Amino acid sequence: MSDPDRNFFSTVREALRGSHGSFTEGPVGRAVVLLAIPMVLEMALESVFAVVDVFWVSKLGAAAVATVGLTESILSILYALAIGLSMAATAMVARRIGERDREGAARTAVQAIALGVLIAVPLGVLGAVFAPRLLAFMGAGADVVASGAPFMAVMLGGNVVIVLLFLINAIFRGAGDATAAMRVLWFANAINLVLDPCLIFGWGPFPALGVTGAAVATTTGRGLAVVLQLATLARGTGRITIRKEHLALDPKTMLALLRLSGAAIFQSLIGTASWIGLVRILASFGSAALAGYTIAIRIVIFALLPSWGMSNAAATLVGQNLGAKEPERAARSVFLAGMYNMVFLGAVGVFFVAFRGPLVGLFTADPAIAPIASAGLGIIALGFPFYAWGMVLVNAFNGAGDTWTPTVINLGVFWLWEIPLAHVLAVRLGFGPRGVFLAITVAFSTLAVVGGLLFRRGEWKEKKV
Repeated sequence: MSDPDRNFFSTVREALRGSHGSFTEGPVGRAVVLLAIPMVLEMALESVFAVVDVFWVSKLGAAAVATVGLTESILSILYALAIGLSMAATAMVARRIGERDREGAARTAVQAIALGVLIAVPLGVLGAVFAPRLLAFMGAGADVVASGAPFMAVMLGGNVVIVLLFLINAIFRGAGDATAAMRVLWFANAINLVLDPCLIFGWGPFPALGVTGAAVATTTGRGLAVVLQLATLARGTGRITIRKEHLALDPKTMLALLRLSGAAIFQSLIGTASWIGLVRILASFGSAALAGYTIAIRIVIFALLPSWGMSNAAATLVGQNLGAKEPERAARSVFLAGMYNMVFLGAVGVFFVAFRGPLVGLFTADPAIAPIASAGLGIIALGFPFYAWGMVLVNAFNGAGDTWTPTVINLGVFWLWEIPLAHVLAVRLGFGPRGVFLAITVAFSTLAVVGGLLFRRGEWKEKKV
């Protein structure tokens, strides 16, 4: 085995074990790989779960799949809160780590967790109480409201575990502890994968809960994972340790986090809530269109989540290198992460376009659903190479603590461009669901172009966090 081969496999082993070195020194490419491997693998199992989950639910019929799609559209708002707060936590923790201020990183982590609980609990109560009305508001038919309300109530009511899972893993990633985040999410999704069919169909001693069983499985798996996360922070086995002296609320740190997370939450809310607008357009074409969209999007997520892991690596490297006063190294990290991501996601996109029929066939053979899902998968996959760059660039801004630039990008690309375009193509021009899918692909491409132009201006290098 040649020296380059040995070096590569040594880097992979170090990434999987958990690297304890500095990401602000040494070869930039190696730093990207050390962070990207566990982050990509972290999201890979999440993507497997997203596909397997809808695989089992699809056995219950179009109404059950539509329930999942509509509920996730509502959950996207809560995800926006969790992701937005996570962006702020990653940026601040990464900056403190780059400055060699581990005590400051620990205090930031505590304030972020406290904010997550304060936001998630009241929203969870409201969501559980008003689940049937929310489904009806989203355009669900009477059959979907009747069967889907308990599913939505469990998912929304237990959203605090989803928020904390997102948030604490973001803290791990900001600290450069990507392996800890990977192991936690694998643990959560392994439990989900086992419980899902058991609770949906009543296998063994478990009750047959139907589509509600999927929600119970998800909430249980992620709740146990949060316990593991908190234990990891308390034990101090990683790069960040929370001790008793860190537990008091720190108004200064909390206000700084709130300022940063406010823009980040708004940014994420704009991006993720735009899916509600798309689903609302699709709902006008019936349950088959919603089911086809849900299946297509789940397969797309199978590729996008690992790709998002690469963009998370870029965010961490930007934050830590800016903290270490190395802005050019931060820019180089973004370029390499974008190139790696484009190669990966572009290859997956080609595969999806070529084999969209067989892939959709794994989930449904319904002649009303399969053609819509197949068309959606093929059209959306065409935008993958662009979106690979777009997500890396957007997360690079966030890693620098510049959360307003991606907010403006998301507002323009998704709300002022994607949703109106989807309406025109699907309704005005009569393309139907395919018009919505085409609008998504155009938006992916626009995101990359606009993000690249703004990133080259370099103003993110001056951001203080």
